[in-house]
Amino acid sequence: MRLAVLGVGLIGGSIGLASREEGAEVVGYDADRGVLDAALERGALTRAADSVGDAVDGAAACFACAPVGALPALVAEALAHAPADCVVSDVGSTKRAIAAAVTDERFIGGHPVAGLEVAGVQHARGDLFAGAAWYLTPGRVSSGVLYERLHGLLVSFGAQPAAIDAETHDRLLATVSHLPHVLANVLVSQAARTRSREDEPLPSVGPSFRDATRVAGANSGIWTDIYVQNAEAIADEVEATAARLGEVAALLRARDAEALRDWQNHARDDRRRLLESELAGGAVHELRVTVPNRPGIVAALALALGRGGVNIADMTLAPAADNRSGAITFLVAGDRAADRARELIAEQGYPVGEDA
Repeated sequence: MRLAVLGVGLIGGSIGLASREEGAEVVGYDADRGVLDAALERGALTRAADSVGDAVDGAAACFACAPVGALPALVAEALAHAPADCVVSDVGSTKRAIAAAVTDERFIGGHPVAGLEVAGVQHARGDLFAGAAWYLTPGRVSSGVLYERLHGLLVSFGAQPAAIDAETHDRLLATVSHLPHVLANVLVSQAARTRSREDEPLPSVGPSFRDATRVAGANSGIWTDIYVQNAEAIADEVEATAARLGEVAALLRARDAEALRDWQNHARDDRRRLLESELAGGAVHELRVTVPNRPGIVAALALALGRGGVNIADMTLAPAADNRSGAITFLVAGDRAADRARELIAEQGYPVGEDA
């Protein structure tokens, strides 16, 4: 398989390394020739291209890796030159704008929830995506065949692809990704102002401060675009957080020990529920679904399973001889997840075959 990577930084370089470990040919393009040279030296690329068109020539899959503000134009250029059977995806952490801008059946939006505090291809790792969620935001016209190819490719990287609609993605990411960056920035600036106001050195920074501020001041070229693209959702979360902080301040001023203890315990329980996956592990079930061959079927089922909290470990498509219908096989880990998947698929109006 030949892959194209457009923008060879931390994420693009890690995609290249993961792909090459699977035996793929990887052709990369970056506006900075020095970045391409570094990527070649790291082994993230098989070959460096002189243009986007050169990079996507003959590619089976293409990943656009750039700040979110630059993605619509980059994806459009890739689609203009990519083969008719090439799946084109991106890695941006906001999805509404790109989903609205691109309606080509070859495009399937993506967002790997993986990264480091550092940037650049020199920090790329072939195992960066191992165990990481990788959100996919297929549109109504997205090709089911290309969705299957992209899903399988991400699984080969060690990632856990999950389908989600673009609007929901941006609201959720505002809470679990973008808001933490805002809070980390505020916290370090507040600590710096306190030190300046008191004209005294702060005590040695403890692990809780380091953990809470690890992402403060992250790459401004990337994060300014994210703040602008997802401004309303992030602002809503900031305001909701400010209101909750006000409630905590009231508890503190009241010295309400019982309420503070309950608040702390609830936070512990909420964190455990958020971080522990009830669907991980267990026997793998093959769920076979026969569907009509029409645009959007694969995306609709994948989105339904994603919204229902079911992780698709793998999937395959098998069109019927007359090409009017086909079978989709979803591989799902765990008895509870399989039962939930059967319910969700049935709600879409399709019977589920017995496990193989």
